[in-house]
Amino acid sequence: MTQKLRIGSRSSKLAIIQAEIVRSAIAAKLPGLAIEIVPIKTSGDKILTPSLAEIGGKGLFIKELEQALSEGSIDVAVHSMKDLPATLAPEFRIVATPERENPRDALIAADGVSLKSLPKGAKLGTSSPRRKFLALRVNPGLDVVPLRGNVDTRLSRVHSGELDAIILAIAGLKRLGKLSETKHQELDEREFIPAAAQGALAIEALAGSQICDSSEIEKAIDALNHPQTVSETAAERAFLASIQASCVTPVGVKATHTDGTLVIRAILFSAEGSRSLEDEMSDRVAVRDWKSAVAIGEKLGAGMISRGARELLDEN
Repeated sequence: MTQKLRIGSRSSKLAIIQAEIVRSAIAAKLPGLAIEIVPIKTSGDKILTPSLAEIGGKGLFIKELEQALSEGSIDVAVHSMKDLPATLAPEFRIVATPERENPRDALIAADGVSLKSLPKGAKLGTSSPRRKFLALRVNPGLDVVPLRGNVDTRLSRVHSGELDAIILAIAGLKRLGKLSETKHQELDEREFIPAAAQGALAIEALAGSQICDSSEIEKAIDALNHPQTVSETAAERAFLASIQASCVTPVGVKATHTDGTLVIRAILFSAEGSRSLEDEMSDRVAVRDWKSAVAIGEKLGAGMISRGARELLDEN
């Protein structure tokens, strides 16, 4: 093939590794295609204030990538799907969702203790309101402090003793090759519900035209879709959209597709974490029936709205 595919990615080490995962998968299907990874430094990478909410939320991790798509300087963008808004702008589309990595969170503590057994006043680092409030439900005596920066920077704050523990996504640790060498406790997703689409990647492109004007490239990228991952993340994102959650809303939602049944659980916190609302729903859904998966996510959201979720959301 004489065409070239340009993959846009955040410039962080983890983001480049994720883009390389996608590049390798496409190359396996189209061995003759020239594929370039284009690193792009986003506003979210440049501004390291403790709270994402102060600078505009997770949308700042995709702004420059979507601008590059619009300008035609890249053909597709690879994102951590949890960084995407629940509803994309109409000029963009998700063209593929590869198989999801482990969606759970991990506790990394200096002496390997569990979340519950950390002593009163122990400093736990996270800038995620969801992780903060879930951690305080398990251990109310924790002193939760803001934490941003790349994975190595965050881990170093535990190793140096500056923090007693931090919470990170298992998927990132695994993709960086750090999971096996890092003492960690995998947090039960029923007690510690992950962020929507945590562990999943999204390949984004412009809507309304084929990628590189090539049906062959379009089909190769479409083939990267993992049906179970598409079903689960579609339900999770539909739930977020139905409650009109922002990218900084303290909310966790996890869908699990097993043997033809889709189960989805969610938890929503008020702005200060003093109040919360939980719910769960399940139904028989074929793994490729993505419209029904979306419908279940929307139904769960509507049910939580009827039970007072709007009051909690209005506080955020």
